[in-house]
Amino acid sequence: MRLGRIASPDGVAFVAIEGDDGDARAKEIAEHPFGTPTFTGRSWPLSDVRLLAPILASKVVCIGKNYAAHIAEMGGEAPDDPVIFIKPNTSIVGPRVPIVRPPSSSRVDYEGELAAVIGRPCKDVPAAQARSAILGYTVANDVTARDLQQADGQWTRGKGFDSFCPLGPWIETEIDPSDLEIRTELDGAVVQRSRTSLMVHDIGAIVEWISSIMTLLPGDVLLTGTPEGVGPMTAGQEVSVVVEGIGTLTNPVVDRN
Repeated sequence: MRLGRIASPDGVAFVAIEGDDGDARAKEIAEHPFGTPTFTGRSWPLSDVRLLAPILASKVVCIGKNYAAHIAEMGGEAPDDPVIFIKPNTSIVGPRVPIVRPPSSSRVDYEGELAAVIGRPCKDVPAAQARSAILGYTVANDVTARDLQQADGQWTRGKGFDSFCPLGPWIETEIDPSDLEIRTELDGAVVQRSRTSLMVHDIGAIVEWISSIMTLLPGDVLLTGTPEGVGPMTAGQEVSVVVEGIGTLTNPVVDRN
């Protein structure tokens, strides 16, 4: 099932998206998409509504240094345990919403990633049971002000600006995340291409590690790391992240006045 959030003439709603791209419809979900969704009976052609970020997270927990080739290009070494950091939920935006480069940064980078969305409250989840805690998977861009990250020596400011966590276009609930192609395109040119099978720490290990530290709540988002090829974006460009079997997340880039 593809789960999303839309803005329609009737307001904002969680939806299930059914059908092919040309004939896809958004079926309104009553209340929330967790557990077994129930439907109101209302629906819209997908072409008549605007896709929003598919979930409103209480927190976004991210994994750094999770692809060996990316670690090498950044001049580091693979960690024994996952390295985590948090992006504020105010950094979340949906498809087609601009990524806003702050005036305090001279280098803002794209980082295409697979994201997991938590489906139930959970704590201390064994890796083998991680799938039971996950609602599904979506596409993410862990936008980073690289110069600020390096200047601060930690990552909160460089990764925490408003618009620095694009998510979408929807959540795919029925997919095996273990070996999916992940690709980032900047103005149509491929700048990142890898596979999720090359993660240093897989989804199960990520869920186990994070849930051993903090309780995860329905809708929380886990970003699983970016592969090699990260680089800067400038105003006027457009960045797209594509994850096989899920979809494409596209955002324009602008400067904040």
